[in-house]
Amino acid sequence: MPNQQIKINPIEAERLGSEIREVRRARGLTLKQLSQQLSCSAAYLSRIELGAANVSSALLGEISDALAVDSQWFYPKVVGEGLLEQQHVVRSENRRPLSDMYTRSSEELGFEDQLLSSSIAGQCYLLLSRFAPKKGAVADKEQNLESYVFEGEQHGVVLTGEIELILGDESIVLRAGDSFSYPSLIPHRFRNNQDQEATMVWAMSPVRISW
Repeated sequence: MPNQQIKINPIEAERLGSEIREVRRARGLTLKQLSQQLSCSAAYLSRIELGAANVSSALLGEISDALAVDSQWFYPKVVGEGLLEQQHVVRSENRRPLSDMYTRSSEELGFEDQLLSSSIAGQCYLLLSRFAPKKGAVADKEQNLESYVFEGEQHGVVLTGEIELILGDESIVLRAGDSFSYPSLIPHRFRNNQDQEATMVWAMSPVRISW
């Protein structure tokens, strides 16, 4: 049924609503602006984001289309016998992709991301980034792409390969096992200048998906 109500428990309703709110904010939309694209009011949308109102499959489809997100992304696959395990543990095969949600392509960014955290609804989140060989290096030199600057902080560790961190006016080579942390108001970019893939796990606060 296209208008079937999605039945979820209160904790899941709160997570779903919070993730809708985070994606909306990342898209630079107010409640009113998003609701104008939907068949519901801004007040009802606010209740959905607070986990206090049911959302039909049809309405979730409208929200997902307006936010340019696959509606299935909002329902991660969970496993485990205990409720807390189901809510807070992410098995490697069940990671949710993030790169398709970004406003810039993976080609331009130079990396692809997977969400390691169980949700983007908290105060920070954990990511796994994969940098293909030479990814980002040519684009940076040819297009002189700008660095990222925004409020918050970033922490990370290189797992494999070698990653160049352009931090302010410094170029810093990070190898497997090296870690970093800095306020993200410092202009920064990452790129892989090597002939092999590089991977990095990093945390960001606050949540940001508007690359």
